[in-house]
Amino acid sequence: MTKFLDAFGNIFRVPDLRNRVLFTLGLLAVYRLGGHIPTPGIDANKLSEFFSRNSGTLFGYIDLFSGGMFRRLTIFALGIMPYITASIILQLLAVVIPTIEKLQKEGELGRRKITQWTRYLTVVLALVQSFGIAVTLEKSEGGFVLNPGIGFILMTILSLTTGTAFIMWLGEQITERGIGNGMSLIIFAGIVVGLPRAINEIYTNVFVTRQWNPFQLILILAVMIAVVAFIVLVERGERRIPVQYATRVMGRRMMGGQSTHLPLKVNAGGVIPVIFASSLLAIPGSLAQVPLFKNNPFLSSMLNSMMGSTPTYYLLFTVLIMFFCFFYVSIIFNPNEAADNMRKFGGFIPGIRPGKNTADYMNKILTRITVVGGLYLAILSLIPQIMIAGIKLQRLPLIGNWIDTYFPRWLLDGLGVSFYFGGTSLLIVVGVAMDTINQVEAQLIMRHYEGFTPRSGRIRGRRSASA
Repeated sequence: MTKFLDAFGNIFRVPDLRNRVLFTLGLLAVYRLGGHIPTPGIDANKLSEFFSRNSGTLFGYIDLFSGGMFRRLTIFALGIMPYITASIILQLLAVVIPTIEKLQKEGELGRRKITQWTRYLTVVLALVQSFGIAVTLEKSEGGFVLNPGIGFILMTILSLTTGTAFIMWLGEQITERGIGNGMSLIIFAGIVVGLPRAINEIYTNVFVTRQWNPFQLILILAVMIAVVAFIVLVERGERRIPVQYATRVMGRRMMGGQSTHLPLKVNAGGVIPVIFASSLLAIPGSLAQVPLFKNNPFLSSMLNSMMGSTPTYYLLFTVLIMFFCFFYVSIIFNPNEAADNMRKFGGFIPGIRPGKNTADYMNKILTRITVVGGLYLAILSLIPQIMIAGIKLQRLPLIGNWIDTYFPRWLLDGLGVSFYFGGTSLLIVVGVAMDTINQVEAQLIMRHYEGFTPRSGRIRGRRSASA
């Protein structure tokens, strides 16, 4: 512990690193401050009540990434979601548009061009989303808008779009002049700001209302620690394929002849598959509120079976996560291209012929570890949801009544743990924390200071583990 405190103190002994850390904290404080500025013409109390009733829909999912600002419709209500959506769209378009794919391979110049396109697309998406929000609020029956009209629509579009552009600028400034990835840290700040409220809810349930006994509290803490340790273990996990480079004579020098490895991450897709799957499964909950579906018994029953904590929901969630894991990995890593590049530079995998055999071998390994990564994401996302709301096995036909009678209530109805302990938020928080600590440690080591764990070696974040 003393070593860790000394390493933490070294952060503030290095002027450049200290300035970077303070600059990052200052901009995050600005982000949180702007999150309390409401959009003009909105009844915030009625809107907050609406979100409380619809926390399991697409609105509640968007509210997670905005740090609770969407439910109050502040000027930062859209958060960083338009930027994330724009980045994902450009990544997907790179598969079908050769121009974008070519830019990705041009190094720093291509990266800057893609970043510029991402900014433009972010503003366009923010304009469309803010217009949709303004029109929806104005036509809703909840009385959210104080003074409906064209003035309210234009003011809402201007406020939300400007707020999104400002958040994007904050994230880029943190990345360039601060420490860590700015966009990730903004999402991180939006999630962890709710942890004190979650801790207060646990304290209330244990010591005030006594809804939970000490055994349940210990169980919750043990599961939380185990889940965090599980995330750290898998996020650092990789399969290293040995690669040998043949010796070549270039002029009077011998080139190559070295052994290295090709790292394949267990969870190469990160949190993207969970985001996609959660977004799609939030749509039925949103459609169930539409009168056309709500008044139809068959459609209403079908949508309700895919909502909340039903067995159908969990099954679809797992299938979608597995699908998007394979889909995203197929975009970011091409075994045929990797095998071709390896062959061009005289590299080969021992025991495997260069070319197609190498590509098939890497594809086989990639398929196996992607299955493991998909199951990891599914388990990580489902365990906290089961703790929150349980598994509604009593809704199963034929055996539902028997299950409702004999199965424990904590399994069927959950423990009511706070929403901030969800798997998606934990994955983001732990992953961003690992990346940020890794960057701070790299700065310390570069300046001849020991890292946070000098005896056990450097801490590896998600990026450094695959470098």
